[in-house]
Amino acid sequence: MSLITKLVEEGVIDSSQSISIQNSMDEGDSLDKILIVDMAIDPERLMEIKKEYFSDLEVFEADKSYRLDEEILADLPLETVNRYKVVPVGISDDGYFEVGMLNPEDLMAKTTLQFISTSIGMPYRIKLISYETFQNIRTLYSGAKSEVSKALGQYGIDAEQEKQLAGNDMTEAIIKDDGPIAKIVKNIIKYAAKNGASDIHIEMHEKEIVVRYRIDGVMVSDLTLPINISNAIVARIKILSKLKIDEKRKPQDGRFSGQFNGRKIDFRVSTFPTFYGEKVVMRLLEQDRGALPLEKIGLRDENLKKIDKIVHNSFGIILVCGPTGSGKTNTLYSILNEIDKEKKNVVSLENPIELNVPGVSQSQVHPEIGYTFATGLRSILRQDPDVIMVGEIRDEETAKLAIEAALTGHLVLSTIHTNTAADVPQRLIDMGVEPYLIGPTLIAAIGQRLIRRIIPEQKKESLMSEAVKIFIEKQISDLPEERKVIFRGEKMYEAIPNEDNNGYKGRTAVFEILDITTDIQRIILTDPSSLAIYEEARKKGFITFKEDGILKALEGVTSFEEVMQL
Repeated sequence: MSLITKLVEEGVIDSSQSISIQNSMDEGDSLDKILIVDMAIDPERLMEIKKEYFSDLEVFEADKSYRLDEEILADLPLETVNRYKVVPVGISDDGYFEVGMLNPEDLMAKTTLQFISTSIGMPYRIKLISYETFQNIRTLYSGAKSEVSKALGQYGIDAEQEKQLAGNDMTEAIIKDDGPIAKIVKNIIKYAAKNGASDIHIEMHEKEIVVRYRIDGVMVSDLTLPINISNAIVARIKILSKLKIDEKRKPQDGRFSGQFNGRKIDFRVSTFPTFYGEKVVMRLLEQDRGALPLEKIGLRDENLKKIDKIVHNSFGIILVCGPTGSGKTNTLYSILNEIDKEKKNVVSLENPIELNVPGVSQSQVHPEIGYTFATGLRSILRQDPDVIMVGEIRDEETAKLAIEAALTGHLVLSTIHTNTAADVPQRLIDMGVEPYLIGPTLIAAIGQRLIRRIIPEQKKESLMSEAVKIFIEKQISDLPEERKVIFRGEKMYEAIPNEDNNGYKGRTAVFEILDITTDIQRIILTDPSSLAIYEEARKKGFITFKEDGILKALEGVTSFEEVMQL
């Protein structure tokens, strides 16, 4: 007899409900969550039945004040906790690694625990826990909340300290690396690094500090702090970034580096004065992470072949466009990986250097001392380069120098801020580049965006809705008939959230690649508007980044909900 059968016998659920419950469990939900959260079953009643059913197991309870050493938490990874609904509860006096389970019948969970037990050299013992205990222990993995709360407790702000922090005094709590304020900042950063955040936002409100993280492109509010430590928090970050602590009237930019779980991360820091105090934004750049191969960044086979052909040109300019945070620089790094650096001299100008690329002479510009992209480009041309990567073309001087370099036999890679690939020629013209120079030098414009990936285990397949069919037909209406075939499909996919996540993890890129053909070169000379360029490219089957997203949604990589937001 299973626990579900026992629940039917006890009258907690009926037979018809048991089938839907089992289906939900097969999709990753825990029985306790389904019964308590979704069906509002009394948790105490459920626990009494579980105690009777698993009468041979000892029960373990933990409230919100329960704490575990980080070493014990590390022995049972968060991924295992989320997937199998097991949590560590401690080490027994007789040397057992004790774990709490919501469902001690789960054979896969027991197999995983056996593997972990062997790897840490310690036998394990199962204890029965309630849903509340599971949630209380699982929150210990959030790191930022628990550790920051602990540090705030150590701080014990009294009236005198609060008075000091309201001014500019350099109190010991701010300066000391092991002080409470330093610990709070460290754990805010540590949580971001652990959860793959790209940015940390520390925002001052009237009555509290709100800490938000950008994870997979979405802002997540995770933590609030008392407003009376706002000056101390900002001062600590300024110390790390070597910024002026007493300058609060104007924005400042700085940076610092740190090691987290063996990963070197650079932090670009920006402060910004607001009504309630200075806002701080930190961008995380992981230095030791290598550039992804082209086939791993989201290029479909068709686009992969186009890029492969493009990067083997000996001269010309390739521009990657898109808004801030769309992954343009990472695409440039991936393209650099495809270049034979043994036979070619590859040089880059960046601000900042985000990744270390072996075989490339990377240089960071410093505009504050006059070392800009433009001045750097002049110097690079005296370094006998074959391939030049420029972090961004943002002004007339840099644009003209990049075009000049392409005309004189160099392959130039760079990024430019435009909404679509078809906008690139007009943007260059707006910067002062003559149209007759763009056609012979511009090889391709690559537009991109980032969309979230569905977690494979939380992907639900269904028949395509009429709304989605209409959306696709409208999007591809001006494509040649022979190109519309690849968009035919009957299935769609959605991300199924659970108690631990929203069904998405990580992002992939969607692309549009505009080849500068002779016909488009002619249009650049006569009518360089983005509409005219788009219409000409469309005749040849040009696929937009939104349509690239549709194809990925048809494959189940992402959802149509994500694509419709592009």
